[in-house]
Amino acid sequence: MAEQKKQQIAVVGAGIIGICCALNLQRAGFSVTLYDENGLAQGCSKGNAGHFATEQIFPLAHPSLLKKLPGMLFNPLGPLRIDWRYIFKALPWFWLFTKNMRSKTYSANIEALKALNNRAITAYEHLLNEFNLAHLLTKKGSLLTFETTSLTHIKKIYNSFIAQGIAVELLSAEEVKLLEPTLSAVITHALLFKDVAHSVDPYFFCINLAEQFSALGGKFCQQKISKIKQSDGGYILSNNQQTFFVDKVVVAAGAWSKSLIEPLGYKVPLDTERGYHCMLASNYGLSRPVASAERNFIMTPMIQGLRIAGTVEFAGTEREMNEKRAFALVPHAKAMLSNSSIPSEPSSIWMGCRPSLPDSLPVISEAPYHPNLFFAFGHQHLGLTQGAVTGELITSLCLRQDAEIDLTPYSICRFNTQAASNSHIPFAQ
Repeated sequence: MAEQKKQQIAVVGAGIIGICCALNLQRAGFSVTLYDENGLAQGCSKGNAGHFATEQIFPLAHPSLLKKLPGMLFNPLGPLRIDWRYIFKALPWFWLFTKNMRSKTYSANIEALKALNNRAITAYEHLLNEFNLAHLLTKKGSLLTFETTSLTHIKKIYNSFIAQGIAVELLSAEEVKLLEPTLSAVITHALLFKDVAHSVDPYFFCINLAEQFSALGGKFCQQKISKIKQSDGGYILSNNQQTFFVDKVVVAAGAWSKSLIEPLGYKVPLDTERGYHCMLASNYGLSRPVASAERNFIMTPMIQGLRIAGTVEFAGTEREMNEKRAFALVPHAKAMLSNSSIPSEPSSIWMGCRPSLPDSLPVISEAPYHPNLFFAFGHQHLGLTQGAVTGELITSLCLRQDAEIDLTPYSICRFNTQAASNSHIPFAQ
């Protein structure tokens, strides 16, 4: 342990993934510095739906999606938009996305998601209980509602979850109304996921964990890291003004991870699914997250009111938010809630860049050609869900201990890293 305490680890990226990695590593005895130019939890970790979605073990790349795409793209209130200026940049991602629809690949990706999600809540409970923060996790389950889907198809969806060991209950309209009285009568059925949790303030959740990291001696540095360079015995991190030497590095920079690791020879098909939310001043009596199967959005009651979140937009990381995407969520909430006084204008809107890979799996691994360089990014819609378990797995890798699960499905080696092997790695500069 004394030797580990001497080792300096840099975690690049202070979203929920980076914070959980940093906290777990600091607990393990390392000396950790967390870097982020924008501050703590300023991206998707601040604006997410607050849903610890452990039931979401089915990858997005399913063949049935192909039939739905035209309707999604041409519906102004639909869940998917591709900026026409970004189409050609997005095409390679979508090509790999369709390749992951193959039956064998799809089944393997389900198992990989299950392995993470089955441990997600337990990992948070271990972490939160240690610091007397268990109250930050609200465990009331979540609802997936249906309006026009036939009961036959709903039962098929229900059985698919049951077959994967997900704790779920099929509810009638009357049972939904008893559970959430303020939901609209348009809802005919719902699935109640009983082991799911949520946060009433995702930003506050992250800040509490970051405070524990600091209390243990961890350091936060609000600095941009623009370059990672291998050096004898460690790594040099740099920006335009400063350099920092460390023994180990964890790249957890979300959608911006790609630009950090490409100069080291690692090619990864990481893109961003821009997500939106809007806030209503009241939570309208909801007590748990409520998602819509047909509308593809979610409502989560929070301290500040009701967060309405969803949509997928491919437009890169640089373009400003498209406010219409946020405002398009409000009509869906009006249809789902029986309260007629819901305002047309939300109290606030937000956009964030989800780091997404075409197989719906994150990268959680050590760099194959750079010892002591670790990756923790690409969690797509499940960053909040998989934060604590990712922190545990990265810590196991840094300690050279066996992880609780097989990490092969999350290795960066599943993508083409041939360019790295042609760069005289492990000592590429």
